[in-house]
Amino acid sequence: MPSRLPKIDIFIDRGGTFTDCIGIPERESGDEIVVKLLSVDPSNYEDAPTEGIRRILEIFTGTPIPRKGRLDTSRIGIIRMGTTVATNALLERKGEPSALLITQGFKDLLAIGYQARPKLFDLAISKPDVLYSEVVEVEERVTMEDSTKDPLPAGSFDVASDPALRVGKSGDVVRILTPLNVEKTAQSLKELYAKGYRSICICLAHSYSFPDHEEAVRDLAAKEGFTSISVSSTLIPMIKLVSRGMSATADAYLTPEIKKYIQGFRKGFADDLQKTRCELMQSDGGLSSIDRFSGLRAILSGPAGGVVGYARTSYHDDDGVPVIGFDMGGTSTDVSRYGGAFEHVFETTTAGVTIQSPQLDINTVAAGGGSILAFKNGLFAVGPESAGAHPGPACYRKGGPLTVTDANLFLHRLLPEYFPSIFGPTEDLPLDYEVTKKKFIALTQQINDETGGNMTPEEVALGFLGVANEAMCRPIRALTEAKGFDVSAHRLAVFGGAGGQHACSIADKLGIHTVVMHRYSSILSAYGMALASLVQEVQEPASLILCPETTSEVSARFQKLQSRAAEELFNQGVSRDQDIEMQLFLNLRYDGSDTQMMIRQPEDGDFKTAFETKHKREFTFLFPNKNIHIDDIRVRAVARENERQMGNIFEDLANQQEVPLQSSNELVKTYFSDGGWRDTQVFKLSDLTPGNHVRGPAIIIDKTQTIVVTPTSSARVLEHHVILQVGVERSLKTALTTTPTIPDPIQLSIFSHRFMSIAEQMGNTLQKTAVSINIKERLDFSCAIFGPDGGLVANAPHIPVHLGSMQYAVKYQHDKHGATLKPGDVLVSNHPIAGGTHLPDITVITPVFSPKGEIIFYTASRGHHRDIGGFGGISGNANATEIWQEGASIISFKLVSNGVMDEEGITKILVEEPAQYPDCVGSMNIKDNLSDLKAQVAANAKGALLIEDLFEYYGQEVVQYYMHAIRKTAEMAVRNFLKQTAKSAPGRTLKAVDYLDNGTPIQVEISIHEDGSADFDFTGTGPENLTNLNAPKSVCLSAIIYCLRCLINDDIPLNQGCLASIRVINPEGTILNPSTDAAVYAGNTQTSQRVVDVILRAFGACAASQGCMNSMSFFGGRDATPGKGYSFAYGETVCGGAGAGPTWDGASAVHSHMTNTRISDLEILEKRYPIILREFTLRQGSGGRGLHPGGLGVTRVVEAREPMTFSMISERRVTRPYGLNGGFDGQVGQNLVRRAGAEGKGGRVLSLGPRGVVKMQKGDQFIVHTPGGGGWGTPV
Repeated sequence: MPSRLPKIDIFIDRGGTFTDCIGIPERESGDEIVVKLLSVDPSNYEDAPTEGIRRILEIFTGTPIPRKGRLDTSRIGIIRMGTTVATNALLERKGEPSALLITQGFKDLLAIGYQARPKLFDLAISKPDVLYSEVVEVEERVTMEDSTKDPLPAGSFDVASDPALRVGKSGDVVRILTPLNVEKTAQSLKELYAKGYRSICICLAHSYSFPDHEEAVRDLAAKEGFTSISVSSTLIPMIKLVSRGMSATADAYLTPEIKKYIQGFRKGFADDLQKTRCELMQSDGGLSSIDRFSGLRAILSGPAGGVVGYARTSYHDDDGVPVIGFDMGGTSTDVSRYGGAFEHVFETTTAGVTIQSPQLDINTVAAGGGSILAFKNGLFAVGPESAGAHPGPACYRKGGPLTVTDANLFLHRLLPEYFPSIFGPTEDLPLDYEVTKKKFIALTQQINDETGGNMTPEEVALGFLGVANEAMCRPIRALTEAKGFDVSAHRLAVFGGAGGQHACSIADKLGIHTVVMHRYSSILSAYGMALASLVQEVQEPASLILCPETTSEVSARFQKLQSRAAEELFNQGVSRDQDIEMQLFLNLRYDGSDTQMMIRQPEDGDFKTAFETKHKREFTFLFPNKNIHIDDIRVRAVARENERQMGNIFEDLANQQEVPLQSSNELVKTYFSDGGWRDTQVFKLSDLTPGNHVRGPAIIIDKTQTIVVTPTSSARVLEHHVILQVGVERSLKTALTTTPTIPDPIQLSIFSHRFMSIAEQMGNTLQKTAVSINIKERLDFSCAIFGPDGGLVANAPHIPVHLGSMQYAVKYQHDKHGATLKPGDVLVSNHPIAGGTHLPDITVITPVFSPKGEIIFYTASRGHHRDIGGFGGISGNANATEIWQEGASIISFKLVSNGVMDEEGITKILVEEPAQYPDCVGSMNIKDNLSDLKAQVAANAKGALLIEDLFEYYGQEVVQYYMHAIRKTAEMAVRNFLKQTAKSAPGRTLKAVDYLDNGTPIQVEISIHEDGSADFDFTGTGPENLTNLNAPKSVCLSAIIYCLRCLINDDIPLNQGCLASIRVINPEGTILNPSTDAAVYAGNTQTSQRVVDVILRAFGACAASQGCMNSMSFFGGRDATPGKGYSFAYGETVCGGAGAGPTWDGASAVHSHMTNTRISDLEILEKRYPIILREFTLRQGSGGRGLHPGGLGVTRVVEAREPMTFSMISERRVTRPYGLNGGFDGQVGQNLVRRAGAEGKGGRVLSLGPRGVVKMQKGDQFIVHTPGGGGWGTPV
């Protein structure tokens, strides 16, 4: 009997530009075959993966195979593929038209999302479009019977006797408020089907725990004939209606496209691949059979292959050194980390869509080979704009701009003779070096003219590469340091087409000494398919405490999930004899915290210790007295079939004998920071043999990549890898430790990145370590770093109202205590006279000292503490008229002395001192206050540690010099903008006035001078109010900085330099400069918005936005004692309409200007508090008409489930948001109370006006209609 002909396994990465294919023959029956082709080339083939397979089979069999016709699969073993089909459909919005079925009252919920705007300083707010084409409200509603913040007494409800109560899958008791209206839903589905829809998604409130209604709707849809039905509780049974809903809509939008592509792919084969095992890569790094591949899990299909590729080829358990993946492409760079197990995240945002699904933790930065180079505001800028494929970089001969690729070409780090000649009108010309050279000469002239410098084009090009490298290092530092890992303790695995040109420089900046490059590094995503495993994920929600009493239940649920996962794998073709690895996870968090950690079961089974170890590493502290909650139970089943064994390359490296290297026949001049133009050997990788040791400077050329070996680095050649051993560029470091006399624009740009990166990492630490919903979920905080004089250096773009004010808080403490502070001291403050905005915003300030005991810089963080006491129990009481009614006020207090926190002292300030005033109480949840303050201290410490690293590397004098120089950069940007404005402003004076709802005028006159300085004169503004609308001076300064940054509309540093050329005239005794006794809570939340409106009106920039933050709060509880405290208190700000401008429509349902806090998810609110969110919709007709209409406000209806108190502070309930240039005004808002009527009857509806406090009973509803934005231009 003749032996069976050998088969070949084929692995494919279908990218946006190129499709990479690798064929690996079975039983070593031939060499591996690599094919690279364009992903789209309709004149030559219909489908790139199919064409790639044809070419591989042709080479493998030695038999010509025509392009037309279906392929024979008899010689194919396995096909595995990663694809960007889903990603491209999402980015280009070319998915399947689909309909959303969602709980009644929430038809616009996914359009509203979490209400935050994507870009903080963009007046032309652009929100991503929703993915569904039509929405149907389903008549049904369930809610949680109990609330964690005010739990019912034991025995308050009986599931067995109450038919409206059910035990959900999480273990929580759910109340059915409105049963599913089956007939009405069936009719809605019939109508959708008649309109041509075949794809729907179903997302109902609390379905993660109670999926019965979703499953019933699914069955009705299947009966009607819908072919694609995405059910949120099936896809990802996790809490958060918005995230789960967006995920379900993404699945409904993308899965039909995936199915169409798969169907077309199958048609390229003789048997429709019925006898061939075909698997596709999912976003979590696991494979799925072709029949079960879905859109939701396909978003990162291609990049996931690369992560698997470097994880299996650049890491070994016996060695144990973790690896950072660096995948540099044309438009962006992906970074990730592997330390022996894949790191997953469960909520990400792609193309503006929140995806709640297991995905590899891949961070993307908009810096790649095609990133555009520019010199703006005294800084070198790289990206985020990209030249793309058309026109591409300048050297592509299509008139494109200078890019990172051009910089590499100009410095001879990229050699045209080794690059495909596919350019020019005839597509047969090489890269155009001359046009790149001319453009760099011209750019250098511009830079020298603006700075008075004497840079060479080579220095400019190298400077841009340095800035690009710093931009790419930023997410790597965030990925490692934010999780408690030392970045220098990693190796760097570099892949992607452009990575080799930057590998040594990136590693050097990070302090990494070893770079690993696989021979397939430029096509590693395809190779990763060969190394991946078939995976099945199953998960279910839980509501348990991690303790001995729940161990048996958890074990039983693990067992059930393992059986489900295994059966799913068997159904995908895995043999029942196959050994399946079961990875068990618990999603854990501390009581009161939302920071969940997915913990894999350790060998000893001790989840508690594993959780605490990870928590301590990432956040530096534990909560030993708090319960640990189990939110989800997860099983990841991995079928390790035919797994290719990878050797330990690091052991091979250590044992390798050096093989003499033949000198290169080619020598080029390449430009380096160390020595300028240097002779550089050029080697072809194919000519190198294992054991060769290439010492830098050198360039190693492969078919698809270029590896630059810098002068202080070397390359070791192994059988399948090139190992770069990177040295620290000592000469560069030495040069920088000499204090410069004039700012180097290159170093200025790099330090700008570093300072901002540090402030951002402080913010990451604060968000993760805080426990309150305001900081952790609503993101109501800011972090910044300050110079030794207390002046602002860098403020991460968190909350605009904090921007200009924090520097005055730090400066106040520096002037007051700077001479007496010692290492280990931390100060805290919130009072307006000390730079505060309103009392809940508490600033924590940490001085950092040199070895000589001098303050060398400060770090500070400001967080919103909802509960600091006050009149009636809250700081934001609408009836407050004096500052003592607004809770704890702190001018200056030493929170930490010599490293020891004064908990007793701060507790007295927060609890006892506010309670001494009439009808006032202190903090009712001091534990959360203390936890959040500790989180702020930890965030400051994180920033201090990172800046100290800068000091150690560059030297104290250099860092402090650039701390000062970066302020000058911001100052010049503002001056240049004002000079340009003055040219178009007759008389150089800009005026505007607007009125608060109580008639108080806010007036500004802006006078611009020839040197670019300006006076902002608020004379004419009304007097201090007997309300809490008074705004401290610092709020006004924040508004000015925010407006200037928006109007400049460029990425300038946010620091005190923004105000250096501004003189503010703010007469005492006005609402913008009130007395020290004035109540100020709403000056921060409402008046600040109106100040922005007036300034933007003076500049004629855009129509008014909603002019308000709609500050709503409720408090109460069963244990509440009037005048003494409450069981719970919650506050939120609600979005509205944004103003339109000369080229844009106003955005709807978005936070504008001085805030950008997120709104809490319906399911989290109802689980925590005894309320029901009845409606959250767009308020039709509320935007002002115009050539560009204003954005719509929203309607939000909250129902009390027990007696409680609501407080509302708002604006624009009387004066409309103005339109401009012929545009109409937006509608005013309304605050209403609808009393619960007798059964079957509606209750009274009462208007609360702009502000007020109201007692609510069970069934009463608080209704907020927020204002719309003003329109721009005369309507057509």
